[in-house]
Amino acid sequence: MASAALTALALLAWGQLAHAHFGIDYPAPRAVTLGPGRNESYSQWENPCAGVPGNLPNGNRTDWPLAGGSLKLDLRHPWTYIFVNLGLGADVSNFNYTLTKPFWNSTGNGTLCVSQLTLPADLPVSDGSQGSLQVVTVGDDGNALYNCADITFRANADPLSAEECTTSPGVSFTVVEVQNDDESSQHDGSSAGSINGMNPVVLSSVAALTIVFVFGLNL
Repeated sequence: MASAALTALALLAWGQLAHAHFGIDYPAPRAVTLGPGRNESYSQWENPCAGVPGNLPNGNRTDWPLAGGSLKLDLRHPWTYIFVNLGLGADVSNFNYTLTKPFWNSTGNGTLCVSQLTLPADLPVSDGSQGSLQVVTVGDDGNALYNCADITFRANADPLSAEECTTSPGVSFTVVEVQNDDESSQHDGSSAGSINGMNPVVLSSVAALTIVFVFGLNL
C-alpha cells in the first residue's frame, strides 16, 4: 500500500511538473528538458537556455533555411505568452534578434507549429552560419521558462512540410505587437493580440521580457 501511494504521489508530481513546462519539438532542442527522458541537471527556470551550455559535445544542431525555418512547440498551459529570439554564432550568449514582434499569445494545450519564422531583412547570415533559437514562455503564474535549439543556416534546407508541421486542434496564436496609440496591425489576416486584462503578475513578467528582448535593455 505504501509503495502504491508513493508511486501515485510521484506520478502526480510528475504530472504537475510536465504541465508547468514546455518542449521544443523542432528544431531539435539543445537538450531534453521535458518528459521522462529529460536531463535532471537542467531546469527550464534558468535563463537563457534552461542551464544547458552551448558547447555540448555531439550536441543537436539542425540545418535550417536561410530565409527562416519551422518551429514546433509542445505547450502544456491553457494559454501561454511566447517569445522567440535568435542569436548568431556557435556558442551564443546574446539572443539579440526577436522573431515574434515581440511575442505571441497562444491558447490551447498541445502542439503549436509555425511553418516559417520571418527573419530580419538585414540578418548577416550565409550558408553554413550557425546560430541558436531561444524560446521563452510565460504562463498564468507569471514565471518565465526557457529552452534553446541550435541551428546551422543552409541554402538547401527547407521548412517542415504541411504533413510534418501540424498544430493540435484548439491550439492557436496571435501576435502581440508594441505599437503607438494611432497604429494598428495585422498578422496573417488576424488582428494582433492585446495585453488588456492580463494578470498583473504576468503583465510584469511580460513587460520585463519585452524590454529585454525588444529594446535591448538589461534588467
